Amino acid sequence: MGKYFGTDGFRGESGVVLTAEHAFKTGRFLGWYYGRLHSGSKARIVIGKDTRRSSYMYENALSAGITASGGDAYLLHVTTTPCVSYITRVEQFDCGVMISASHNPYYDNGIKLLNGNGEKMEDALQDEIEKYIDGLIPELPFAVREGIGCTIDFYSGRNRYIGYLTSLPTRSFENTRVALDCANGSAWMIAGATFNALGAKTNIINNTPDGLNINKDAGSTHIEGLQRFVVESGSEVGFAFDGDADRCLAVDENGEVVNGDKIMYICAKYFKSRDQLKDNRIVTTIMSNFGLYKALDELGIGYEKTAVGDRYVYENMKENDYMIGGEQSGHIIFRKYARTGDGLITALMVMNIMIETHLPLSVLASGVTMYPQVLKNVVVDDKDATLADRAVSEAVDECTRALGETGRVLLRKSGTEPVLRVMSEASTHEECEKQVDHIIKAMEESGHLLEVRK
Repeated sequence: MGKYFGTDGFRGESGVVLTAEHAFKTGRFLGWYYGRLHSGSKARIVIGKDTRRSSYMYENALSAGITASGGDAYLLHVTTTPCVSYITRVEQFDCGVMISASHNPYYDNGIKLLNGNGEKMEDALQDEIEKYIDGLIPELPFAVREGIGCTIDFYSGRNRYIGYLTSLPTRSFENTRVALDCANGSAWMIAGATFNALGAKTNIINNTPDGLNINKDAGSTHIEGLQRFVVESGSEVGFAFDGDADRCLAVDENGEVVNGDKIMYICAKYFKSRDQLKDNRIVTTIMSNFGLYKALDELGIGYEKTAVGDRYVYENMKENDYMIGGEQSGHIIFRKYARTGDGLITALMVMNIMIETHLPLSVLASGVTMYPQVLKNVVVDDKDATLADRAVSEAVDECTRALGETGRVLLRKSGTEPVLRVMSEASTHEECEKQVDHIIKAMEESGHLLEVRK
């Protein structure tokens, strides 16, 4: 990870960590960089944004930077991250930019960069952008006269994306009662339009964005609202998206949550039954639940484990040509159809399986028993030294032996803070607490522990 751009873009509090000047300079560099690659034509860069108030400011700043460097900025306006990815790829743009802080509160925002294939941009190029932002490379020339770029309304790109989505299911959703929670974010128009076009009877909540209410007590990070709504509205299924709709969680007809692990299980089982799951393997992160792996073992489906982050999941999928991968949080990638996690595609896949199999979501998800999980964040003096400490390593080994085949423990470094995440999964919550506390005690006795966060 770089100084500004992490695994999911440049993200932070608007006007504090991420400023309009950062966006302008990012646009300046992109317009100049891709312009050099063309002979006699301008760089073409497409921009989407979520519903945060600050997104409009960053859209203008990015556009100004791109056009000042001689590139053309195409504006999708409010749309989803996967829409930007799709349009970048199929319309052959040089790159795509999504303005969003995903599931974060409204006062945060972010800049996500996508390459011409609709994939997350290469680290090397993002490093060059950071150097320009910090003044470590010479100032770039401004375009003049007819060389100045144009800003182009590209609303039609969103319609093309909706058309693509509606082409994916193999069955009509006619008369199926579906509840949608749009998190007052990017999906607030697209989700309803897509499901209505497929014939579903939709009931929608949190689709009135005001610039300040994105993700507020809504969407996939506050799914309890959708749980109640599914039951109250008599819906057969519900889907909750986050602010930029690259993740999706589901709720079954009884109001029970079906998380990303269960969604991967449902889809992997379905595609395996139709001989459409390459090598009978899926890609997960190390944070997927132990219960998922037990369920996959019973089906004879293999799995890869990557570092946390859908970027790493996608890289593994691309390298090995796997079809399904994702995270418990609902970032699910169907690589045949998308280059990034896509909450709407995830919802469409689940809906299609329900209709094809004539089974309710509760039955489809019943093959996975989620193990209780305890995760505690601890502040330490040195993350690497703590992990290498003999007493801490021995404590981890002791917990692993004690759990055997009934659970696991995991230590993971935070990418941005002096924090270690200590996690345990076991047959009971009490057992999880016991194992996590044993490891934390070893950190304390070794002198590394500074604080256990609440």
